[in-house]
Amino acid sequence: MTVQISQRTLEDLGFSEVLRALTQRCRTEPGRERVLARPFLDTEAEVAEALALVDEARFLSQQQFSLPLGGVTDLRTAVGHAEKGGVLEPRQLIDAAQLLFAFARTREALDERKERVPRLVEISKRLPFLEAMARRLDQCFEPDGTISDRASPELKEARDRARGLHRRIKTRLDELLHDETFTTKLRENYYTLRNGRYVVPVVSNYRSEVDGIVHNASQTGQTLFMEPQAMVGLGNDLAIAQSEVAEEELRVLQELSKHVGRESARILEGLEAVAELDEVEAIAVLSADLDATTPTFEGVKELQLRALRHPRLVLKGSEVVSNDVTLTDTARALVVSGPNAGGKTVTLTGVGLCALMLRAGLPIPVGEGSRMPLYRSVHSTVGDTQDLAQGLSSFSGHVTLLRDILAAVATDSLVLIDEIAADTDPREGAAIAIAVLEELLGKGAYVLVTTHLEELKALAHMDPRFLNARVGFDSKRMSPTYRLQMGASGQSSAIDMAARVGLPASVCERARELSLNAGGPLSKALAAAEDERRKLSEELEKARLAATEAEALRADLEKQKVAFERERKGRMMQFNEDVHAASEHAAQEVRDLLVKLRAEQNEKSLSEARQQLQQRADEALKRAAAAKAELFQVEAPGPANLKVGAWVHHSGLGRDVEILELTDGQAVVSAGGALKMRVPTTELSGSRSKKPQQAKFPEQRKGEAALKRAASAAPSQVDATNFRCDVRGMRADDALAELETFLDQGLRKGEEAALIIHGHGTGALKQAIRDHLAASPYIRMFRPGESHEGGDGVTVVSLRG
Repeated sequence: MTVQISQRTLEDLGFSEVLRALTQRCRTEPGRERVLARPFLDTEAEVAEALALVDEARFLSQQQFSLPLGGVTDLRTAVGHAEKGGVLEPRQLIDAAQLLFAFARTREALDERKERVPRLVEISKRLPFLEAMARRLDQCFEPDGTISDRASPELKEARDRARGLHRRIKTRLDELLHDETFTTKLRENYYTLRNGRYVVPVVSNYRSEVDGIVHNASQTGQTLFMEPQAMVGLGNDLAIAQSEVAEEELRVLQELSKHVGRESARILEGLEAVAELDEVEAIAVLSADLDATTPTFEGVKELQLRALRHPRLVLKGSEVVSNDVTLTDTARALVVSGPNAGGKTVTLTGVGLCALMLRAGLPIPVGEGSRMPLYRSVHSTVGDTQDLAQGLSSFSGHVTLLRDILAAVATDSLVLIDEIAADTDPREGAAIAIAVLEELLGKGAYVLVTTHLEELKALAHMDPRFLNARVGFDSKRMSPTYRLQMGASGQSSAIDMAARVGLPASVCERARELSLNAGGPLSKALAAAEDERRKLSEELEKARLAATEAEALRADLEKQKVAFERERKGRMMQFNEDVHAASEHAAQEVRDLLVKLRAEQNEKSLSEARQQLQQRADEALKRAAAAKAELFQVEAPGPANLKVGAWVHHSGLGRDVEILELTDGQAVVSAGGALKMRVPTTELSGSRSKKPQQAKFPEQRKGEAALKRAASAAPSQVDATNFRCDVRGMRADDALAELETFLDQGLRKGEEAALIIHGHGTGALKQAIRDHLAASPYIRMFRPGESHEGGDGVTVVSLRG
């Protein structure tokens, strides 16, 4: 059984937006066409193979590698024309050469990485090796698209003959224009071309006096453009030579077109392979932009999406709230309730769009560890189904779609119903909705439905096949949170939403009074249970925040305790070392005094020694007391001075910072330079150092210095020149030797710039030349050519003066 996705489902879920985003990331027209025709895959094996290809392309992207598809042009029509014997234009043949070079570059680049990307390498094997033809095509044309003299010896010979005739005719005409008897008959002293013949502007009154052929006349008829009789023979010779040139140019184009036509099948096969590679690379880029992953899907029956983000919202660059969505093999229906504009439909369409993307072999924007079945069919009804042309109201159109879905649904189908049975009497609508959902589950389908009907919210309490989920509403800010909570049903908050959009307060208050007495026992019981759940949830959130703050404070105090103990131990070690040193010094002094006493042995000396010992002991006691006092001055940091501009210590950074802002227990602090951060005030304590003095206007000085450095480093512009060197078709060594001689001559002649023509080829000759230029003492700087100069097939250099 093949995958069944209706056109309405594709439109409801916006699958075309995903394909459009893919085409924007393709680099070739065949790749874009392939994306727009991307099918939904039938088997798990096909999906797994497609995703494995994407994984290889994402690996290359992570390695900062992009497929070398530059120069690829859609030549399918041109190649088909050549296959039928048609003659291609020079631009088409140049594009064909670039295409063949791109084939070679792409195949070579992937072959170098074949161990990591074997599937991509297998695709690249369909790219033909036609480098010899590419070089022949490239050699036959100049960068500006004209046929080169190198295309054939006969063409060069014919052109040389024509150029010689041009020179002879111009020489003869110059001689005539210096003949005073002749120039008096001319309107002006010049010659020009008319219909390919050289002519001079003769005053019409002198027509009979000038021997020659009239080829054209001015609008007034006062001037006749005449070919002097003396030039007619040479003009005829020139016409013949130019005809030979045109014939040889046509022969060259025919020959090259035949080469392309003979290899048309291989070229077209290569274009198909390029399209496939381009498509896979575009999917890899899109997956990275979506931060997408591949969920487990093989043999999976339950739906478990973690951190689901709606693909279309992510593509728009919106700030997206991620949500977890769960269905099991037992509980296969999810009833989503909550306020309008709260995100119910976003959840519904997000799940459906991810199901389509996975079936198409695309990664989806969910977190790691997600699981999603490969649904055999996806059915949806989202939005208003009113059809005035067929006489259907919104409810009639909705029921018609439900009928069609019930007829088409089967095992492993996914059904998405937005606001089921909403546009009718709530009791009858709820009865229809329950009956439809039970029928869908009986056929083995998985169902996501959004509703405001209380009876549907109660199903999860009575039938294990149903699960409830709600989107949140912040009653304080009077706005939805877009956060999906599994296992709970939500109130519509219609009155709160009405107040938010500006309905008069008196009307809203009256509506609240009426709502208290509205509804049956089930509605009131659900409302009471929901209110109790909300209160418990708020208390739980407060407790969680308090626990988080307490844990942060405990961790901060623990860090300060460790730092304090480390500093105290350091001071104690220093104190012990000082005491030991003092003791050693005192002992040495005592030994010296004893030696002196033994030597003198008199009462006076003994008394003096006793006084000296007492004085030393008193000094030692004073030093010990001072050291002890200093030791116990180490205390825990004092409280922070919490005001803007204060210098305090941040425990997380372990350094002193300056307070820039203070708001509700939070502070914005600067830790030097451009580093700013918002931290709780509980992480701040007394500073450990003095506040540094700041220089005046430091950023202005830094900016001025940066501008000066940028101005001094900026290279000057290099303009194109007629002094050029053509090395196309040469080997790299020969080309570099020719280039060295050319630069040496240019420097001696005083040339300021030069143009080096090397063509595109495989890029090896171009790279060798530019590497040589980078190290050459003749060169001040160089750049690739602009489009009008020959593009990347030439290099413009500036010579040192």
